[in-house]
Amino acid sequence: MQIVHDLKNQLNGLKLYATFLRRRIEKSERPGDEQETVGKLINGLNRAAEDLSLIVRYGQPLELKKQAGVDVNKVLQGACASPQETGGEVVLEPSSEAIQGNFDPFKLGDAFKYLCAGAIKHKHAEGDVRVSSKPASAGQVLIEWSGVRQLDHDPFRSFAGSEEIKLALAARIIEAHGGTAKFIDGKFAVELPLSD
Repeated sequence: MQIVHDLKNQLNGLKLYATFLRRRIEKSERPGDEQETVGKLINGLNRAAEDLSLIVRYGQPLELKKQAGVDVNKVLQGACASPQETGGEVVLEPSSEAIQGNFDPFKLGDAFKYLCAGAIKHKHAEGDVRVSSKPASAGQVLIEWSGVRQLDHDPFRSFAGSEEIKLALAARIIEAHGGTAKFIDGKFAVELPLSD
């Protein structure tokens, strides 16, 4: 934990220097490509700091604060309805049946948000990402994110970039709820038990 804290301090120092440099470039009449380069540097530093925070979050114990009667469809709609947070639009196809269970709605919402963002990042060039929920086997709910292109690795067990770190964290949250997260045939598939 201390190593990550030290790395984040170093990244923040670099970001501060890059911000000063950007201000200086903006005041002088420097070419636009120099301003753009410094902007990309700052964005890269921000992403690196965010990734470090996600890795720390992944490594910490998960403490669930489960509540009875959490509506899975409402959590899904809240998590996947914002294009600003997920990086794009998804088509939600919630179950017509009420699907309720004992879940931590905030952590489950984070997991669903990460799944929506990951599906959008890995989607086919054509078509939409579609998210559906339905009762599965007795006492289970199945949630699928379809429209994902074929990947040559398990995105839930990879740390190759920001989105995949988020997908690994989403799988960890799902598993802490007693469920599973898999990538099967162009779909992210999550199964969750509706009772403990």
